[in-house]
Amino acid sequence: MKTETRHEQFEPPSVLGNVLRKLHIDIPLFIGLLLTSMLSFLVLYSAGGQDMDTLMRQAGRVGLAFLLMTILAHIDPYQFKRYSTLLFGIGIFLLVAVLIMGQIGKGAQRWLDLGVFRFQPSEMIKITTPMMIAWYFAEYPLPPKSRQLIIATLLIVIPTLLIAKQPDLGTALLVASSGAGVLFFAGLSWRFMLVISVALASLTPLIWHFMHGYQRDRVLTFLNPETDPLGRGYHIIQSKIAIGSGGIYGKGWLGSTQSELDFLPESSTDFIFAVFAEEFGLFGCLGLLILYLLIIARCLYIASQAQDTYSRLLASSLAFTFFVYVFVNIGMVIGILPVVGVPLPLISYGGTSIVTLLAGFGILMSIHTHKKFR
Repeated sequence: MKTETRHEQFEPPSVLGNVLRKLHIDIPLFIGLLLTSMLSFLVLYSAGGQDMDTLMRQAGRVGLAFLLMTILAHIDPYQFKRYSTLLFGIGIFLLVAVLIMGQIGKGAQRWLDLGVFRFQPSEMIKITTPMMIAWYFAEYPLPPKSRQLIIATLLIVIPTLLIAKQPDLGTALLVASSGAGVLFFAGLSWRFMLVISVALASLTPLIWHFMHGYQRDRVLTFLNPETDPLGRGYHIIQSKIAIGSGGIYGKGWLGSTQSELDFLPESSTDFIFAVFAEEFGLFGCLGLLILYLLIIARCLYIASQAQDTYSRLLASSLAFTFFVYVFVNIGMVIGILPVVGVPLPLISYGGTSIVTLLAGFGILMSIHTHKKFR
């Protein structure tokens, strides 16, 4: 008797389903991403002052990101493994180029001007770093030995420091977490985790010394934002006011007074979750979190079904990175983490993070929908 796989049970018997399967699109994951993107347009219209131009620009970026996801999903995972070292090397070269001749904007040097368009190499590194670490570990039996862990840690530290130098603390955190995700899922021993934790704790005074002034201010503001309510603490205080005023049921769509009256800075980018919470309340926030959890759960399922070490480690790391995106943004908006430049994934206005995230999801779909690996 013919049995259906769990993946096949999710696939609707429709023309669209057949097209998506031929494009190597994982339907449950695609539906989750599509629903989140549609929700993004709803929130952006409100947070962006009901500006249709903003919405159209975002729609173009989302369309481009889904196109890239489809292209990557169609590529055999073996090709990702084959070119992991090359892509990682190109990414490191571009990060060095940014420090030498990158464009400066808002006090940070993060962009390369390629004439036709500007390019932010740190976004590429978010994906190539876990690809590189997964490729390295795939050559050895797991769990990795101490020597392999040390080399992998160095491979993570190099791009992280280069990005922190720009400075871009939020992206550096995401790159470090993407690499650390591979270490964890490779079977990182608790002893090694303890050693790393102690080492980082001992380096805290040195890290504090080399931090920029505004980065120190963010940490101090996180600890006590009320010390400067009209200056450094303004963002987080207004964010908490917006979230609290939403209550359980929210004020309704287009009912956010904090963003409408310009009390809430960066309402369509980093602090868009505060707008969402004010308009849709506690129940709306729970619904969004459930949607995120379903996406993460599907990604982890894909990782568990991967047919080789490289694919399993890479898929796990991409799922973990998405989780870090969600946790860090919501954590900083509600005041349990310092403010860093991490957008709310698939919701915040902007193009680079959406393209990077959907590129990662494209790789995940490639891993799951290609049945045979070399």
